[in-house]
Amino acid sequence: LEPVSRPIAVVNVASSSAPFLNRLSRDGRVIVTATRSGYEQNYARFGGFMAGAIANPEADLDKDGQTSLLEAFLFASRQVEDWYRAETRLATEHALIDDNGDGLGTPADWFRGVRPVKKAEEGGKVDGLRAHQWHLIRSEFESQLPAEIRARRDELEMRIFQWRERKPSMEEDEYYRRLEELLLEMAQFYRKHTRKEP
Repeated sequence: LEPVSRPIAVVNVASSSAPFLNRLSRDGRVIVTATRSGYEQNYARFGGFMAGAIANPEADLDKDGQTSLLEAFLFASRQVEDWYRAETRLATEHALIDDNGDGLGTPADWFRGVRPVKKAEEGGKVDGLRAHQWHLIRSEFESQLPAEIRARRDELEMRIFQWRERKPSMEEDEYYRRLEELLLEMAQFYRKHTRKEP
């Protein structure tokens, strides 16, 4: 994969899969592993739950009619946790997702819904946004959008997300003024591209 520069998603659901995340992580890639270290060697159940989540309407956490890689990861991680709890076993797998290129990965319990609620130490970038923009089975609306329109929408979403990350270091009035501008731009985008011709 070294010479490949296009966006890539690698979902390794095997036991001891975490080192793949460290090795394959790059900008523009989404890497999902079933474990958080190479020492989690027992049978991993995450893969079955991840595969089932992709087309499961319950995994669509933001209710946009499709399940993103992030949503499938979060849903499958919850099901793994529930399985170990129901079986009264010590969990031997802890899935990670990386989509910011830092090679560290983020566990599912760092998210509330699809938004991260914890941050990496020393100002590290948060995972999840790119993975949430990646859908294996697109909704009818998403399928009708041309690639360049989807790219523009993704860019607007990224700008809003990055602006939200700056909130703690900003004056409140300035933060909300710019956030309003970005949200209005996004609303105008959706109005333009979802309006039906008379």
